[in-house]
Amino acid sequence: MLALHQTVLGGPEVLHLTELPRPTPGIGEILVAVHAAGFNPTDFMHRALSLFLPPPPLTLGWDVSGTVVETGHGVTLFKPGDEVFGMLPYPHGAGSHAEYVTGPTRAFAAKPAGIDHVQAAALPLAALTAWQALVETAGLRAGQRVLIHAAAGGVGHLAVQIAKERGAHVTGTASAPKHDFLRELGADACIDHRSEDFTDTDERYDVVLDALGGENAIRSVSVLRPGGTLVTLLPGAEDTRVVAEKAQVRAVHLAVEHDHAGMRAIAELVERGRLRAHVSGTFPLAEGAQAHVLGETGRTTGKLVITVR
Repeated sequence: MLALHQTVLGGPEVLHLTELPRPTPGIGEILVAVHAAGFNPTDFMHRALSLFLPPPPLTLGWDVSGTVVETGHGVTLFKPGDEVFGMLPYPHGAGSHAEYVTGPTRAFAAKPAGIDHVQAAALPLAALTAWQALVETAGLRAGQRVLIHAAAGGVGHLAVQIAKERGAHVTGTASAPKHDFLRELGADACIDHRSEDFTDTDERYDVVLDALGGENAIRSVSVLRPGGTLVTLLPGAEDTRVVAEKAQVRAVHLAVEHDHAGMRAIAELVERGRLRAHVSGTFPLAEGAQAHVLGETGRTTGKLVITVR
């Protein structure tokens, strides 16, 4: 099979289309013929730095949508020919930027029939992150107020939709040209992060979802009501927790986990027309390095996707 592979850490230039052995599914695993695979900021970081994965050689990619080719021993949920989408176990399950990939059966769910593989591949990691942050961690309820930083990004634009589905009042931060996009998704209020200070307000939120980390996470504590929850998606949150304890709010760092039940919940939202990924660009597998170049600008709206079949 062909894969977007690297043997050293570095910039997008280290990625090469490489012929590798096709994997074989183990116990409780399926072999998926990849039709499309999404990109996430974690792909760009792991390409350049040795973070949660061992050093290269490696093939990146956690998002995948495709067709089951073969099942391993003990698999009962899927059979060859089934269309599935899912997130490979993070971080050590990476490998979807290839023609074939294996993964645990319960990292996948049936692909919603109403969307194509490109749309499906854009969802798993970002949608699971938003779902686990807002629904499972923060327990977001109808009538609550939520602030979503980087609301036009991969996680952010899906989080806006999930929060609205939960009946929350949603405020999103993004550059001014993206505010119309956020309103189309259902955002009730928008803050221009380039010209406005999100802390310069009397507004108090029940939940803040922070995809930026660092000082942004610490400053977010000040806009939470007592008892509110800050969910940050980047490590290094110890300083934030100290500030949060003094303010009597909860601050947690979320690392997304693969989850069959979560994927089924996301599929159900898609099928009801309540959740849709915005795909701002697609790239054939051989040109995947170009997606890394674009993605690292940090200006992408929604998601980027590799097309394989």
